[in-house]
Amino acid sequence: MNKKLALMACLVLSGAGIVAWIAWTSRTADSPAKVAAPSPRNKPDTVSYPVGAPQLTMIESRTIPASPIPLSDPLSARVAYDEDVTARLGVGFSGRIVAIKAAPGDMVKAGQVLAEIDSSDFGSAYADLNKARADEQRKRLVLERAKALGPGEGIAAKDLEAAQADYTEARAETARAEQRLKNLNPHGFAVRGQRVSLASPINGVVTERTATPALEVGSGLSAPLFVVTDTKRLWLMIDIPEKLLGRMKVGGEVTVETDAFPDERFRAKIVQLGQLMDPNTRRATARARLDNASGKLLPEMFVRASVLEDSGAGVRVPNTAIVNRGVHAFVFVQTAPGEFLRRQVKLLTRGSDSSYVGEGLQGGERVVVKGALLLDAELTARAGDKP
Repeated sequence: MNKKLALMACLVLSGAGIVAWIAWTSRTADSPAKVAAPSPRNKPDTVSYPVGAPQLTMIESRTIPASPIPLSDPLSARVAYDEDVTARLGVGFSGRIVAIKAAPGDMVKAGQVLAEIDSSDFGSAYADLNKARADEQRKRLVLERAKALGPGEGIAAKDLEAAQADYTEARAETARAEQRLKNLNPHGFAVRGQRVSLASPINGVVTERTATPALEVGSGLSAPLFVVTDTKRLWLMIDIPEKLLGRMKVGGEVTVETDAFPDERFRAKIVQLGQLMDPNTRRATARARLDNASGKLLPEMFVRASVLEDSGAGVRVPNTAIVNRGVHAFVFVQTAPGEFLRRQVKLLTRGSDSSYVGEGLQGGERVVVKGALLLDAELTARAGDKP
């Protein structure tokens, strides 16, 4: 009887052990976070993860250099043509377009024909000039014969004077006809008879075109037929609040941001400060020369401009990198692979997307820009586990 009781007890204990082992292995399989827990070598304000920890996939860091500090929050600005390298082509004569050689967006060279125009004005002008030159030639010969005869001998003195006056008048008429032709063609376009070749005076891009086939043209057109500009050089028109006017100066550096290219910064330099205050907005306009070597920025784009201070620098970090704890701000700096140090910093400016950090962070350090809240929560949980 005792042997039977002992056997039954062994079976019960064995079954309980198997159930307990299954339960333990199940809990271990369902808890991968235990495997990726921070390493025991963590230091105060430091979080360390082993290589391959799943938390590392949610953390992103990058090296951020120091940069000049802006005078204020980004200002509204508009990209415009640089009028120093822009040609707005119209005509000072009447005519009709017979051929178009360029379309908007085309790259053109100086001297390249954009359109051909048939103009009766040029036909009349050339006819007048040829007539004036012929009349001048005839009267020059009359004057030479009169001089050859000699006054008082073969010809009266008054006839010589009349020949001299006629020749002078003919020369003046020739000069008038030549000047009229120049006025019709101030840009020096190539002319063959009545056919005028409208050519670009500069290298650039055709950004606007109102010319169409068979369009009647003249000096009274409200818009140029073609606008050609060098898009590598643009102007930046910045709206400056009244309170910042005293801190602005010619030669100041400007950084430019646009929603079209959110991860890029463009550079500009102030070349002129506005001399007129808008009474409605209480703002003046500053003009800056914008470097657009990449050709990404386009005229009439609205952008954000940050005017930089002359001295002092900070580290521009995205707001996702900043952890606020009460009145203090912190960022995480990656000190080694998988190791992140929480550091208190002082904010110099705070923007809607990014802020400038002064004390506590140096340029060239690797800052966590994604996952800072995860790291901070890890430190908080660790502090809460301490007795």
